[in-house]
Amino acid sequence: MTMTLIVGQTVGPATAPVESRRGAAIWERQALAVLLIGSAVLYLWNLSVSGWANSFYAASAQAGSMSWKAWLFASLDPGNSITVDKPPAAMWVMGLSMRIFGVNSWALLVPEALMGVASVALLYAAVRRWSGPVAGLLAGAALALTPVAVLMFRYDNPDALLVLTLTAAAYTTVRAVESASWRWLALTGVLLGFGFLTKMMQAFLVLPGLALVYLVAAPTGIGRRIRQLLGAGAAVVVSAGWFVLLVSLWPASSRPYIAGSTNNSLWQLAIGYNGISRILGRNRGGGGHPTASGVGGVGGGGHTALRATALGGGHAIGANTPGIGRLFGAGFGPEISWLLPAALVALLGLSIGTWGRSRTDRTRAAAILWGGWVIVTGITLSFMSGTDHSYYSLVLAPGIAALVAIGARQFWVWRSPASADQPRPLLAHVALAAMLLATGIWNFVLLGRSTWAPGLRWFILLAGVLAAAAMLVPASLPRRALVVTTATIAVVAAGTGSAAWAIATDGSAHTGSSPEAGPATASATGNGSRTGRAQGNGRGTGKRGRNAGLPGRRGESDANPALVTLLEATTGNRWAAATNGSMQAAPLQLASGKSVMAIGGFSGSDPAPTLAQFQTYVRDGEVRYYLANGAGGTRRSGNRGPSISTWVSTHYTATIIGNTTVYDLTSPKPN
Repeated sequence: MTMTLIVGQTVGPATAPVESRRGAAIWERQALAVLLIGSAVLYLWNLSVSGWANSFYAASAQAGSMSWKAWLFASLDPGNSITVDKPPAAMWVMGLSMRIFGVNSWALLVPEALMGVASVALLYAAVRRWSGPVAGLLAGAALALTPVAVLMFRYDNPDALLVLTLTAAAYTTVRAVESASWRWLALTGVLLGFGFLTKMMQAFLVLPGLALVYLVAAPTGIGRRIRQLLGAGAAVVVSAGWFVLLVSLWPASSRPYIAGSTNNSLWQLAIGYNGISRILGRNRGGGGHPTASGVGGVGGGGHTALRATALGGGHAIGANTPGIGRLFGAGFGPEISWLLPAALVALLGLSIGTWGRSRTDRTRAAAILWGGWVIVTGITLSFMSGTDHSYYSLVLAPGIAALVAIGARQFWVWRSPASADQPRPLLAHVALAAMLLATGIWNFVLLGRSTWAPGLRWFILLAGVLAAAAMLVPASLPRRALVVTTATIAVVAAGTGSAAWAIATDGSAHTGSSPEAGPATASATGNGSRTGRAQGNGRGTGKRGRNAGLPGRRGESDANPALVTLLEATTGNRWAAATNGSMQAAPLQLASGKSVMAIGGFSGSDPAPTLAQFQTYVRDGEVRYYLANGAGGTRRSGNRGPSISTWVSTHYTATIIGNTTVYDLTSPKPN
């Protein structure tokens, strides 16, 4: 007999009168509307407060709005000298938005916000199919109010599109499992392939959980399950491989250099810089970016060392040191871990409660799907020794939200001694109490790491203890009013910490290559303190990644106004200027609307262009100015920047404009 859960109560079987089912549908639609409208308001409100956010990706989106070739390859500039260090899917979306709405901050960021709302809707739909509308709504709300989600669904990094594609893949997997549908499973493969075109190997972190749930729970024979999974794998290859093949076949001389690779290959970028190097460290697997000893502070290797230094010598927790506790540490903890203890308790309780059930049991299947998502992704993020930006944890958010919601709903049903679904209500009482107590205690600890809202942590702790105690009361004792009160306290205890941190994130500006969630007024208190990194100078601002030290709080504020005026006046050149690295090139390009070559790509360390190529560009009149003092590139051996810089300074006369040394490449020195 199928039962429908409404705020912890069961109402009639599936054959109940039409009026009852229609009434349930009405409240569900209303609740879903509130959830999605609330998410939209949260993500769209004051969206342009962060300006260009990460000017590196903003410049690529701008380039895509000016040149279709730049759009196709995700070039950093419309002159197509070099790409960003990621595949192009996210740049496709933002570039098209700029073509439609113009080159401005709102056009850049509105796709991210809408993708966030869509992710919430898809998670609701995926969880609802197996666990009912209440669980779906709770999962959607938990995702919407995860601090790192609020941060990244208002930011121009590729992570918003990645999470959208992966959440959609989870939904299609749920549909595939229900009827052993090869079509839905093939669509899962297509979505994972598109995820690869968004952020490469990170898209495959959820693949083990998706594959395992189909292999275990699909209602068909094992041979057919294996064949269909192989077919889905082929769909992944086709969905991702077409672009890899396109780049491989396209003449390298007529396309931009593939940034992050050492041999101008997208495949090497995927396996090396965006693959092995992310897991094992930047010195392994290739890739053109600096190691941790290089220039820190612009999204590269100095991240861990900088954070450890900012915390003081004895506070090792501040660095995102690889290990089992990393997701709870000062870097990742406030971004993602508010509900992580509850999710782990839920996974354990669901695994015990469904032990011995049939292979196709939906509750056990849900635990496999979302548990696999969280465990594999969590272990990878915990132990990877490469780049460790805390916003990577966004990919965990749907899995954590789903486990908490499914566990809370299922344990509430199981706690009733009259439930035919679970003959052991003691497990449900203990699991619910443990979820709430763990959340209250952990939120208390997280909020204790900051001086922000000091009284809130005590309220959450008290609510968590009271709610946990209430969950230990036999379900047969409370009356309806007490049940509703208990459920309300439980929701408040579980969600207040994450929601408060998320809302505080929403009201603050964020810029740079490594943004962090949280209130702008949060300050360090010692152990577990966190410091942000301003884009362009690599110094902690004390405001959690805000670019507070730069005028205007916008990505283009790094640009020298006199240089902007100079570049705006240039005409007829493929590149108005060239400089070392994107930290100077991107803000100038955004501010002037002119193509600016970032020699060496993001950090100035990619082998493009070579000196010979640059000399050809100058000879043919394709580059007007060379700007010295670029970030990063001139300080590392092996970069093409120093040889270009030496050649330019030898053959052209320097002029100081603002605080920048400028060479006019149309006026060589007299012999």
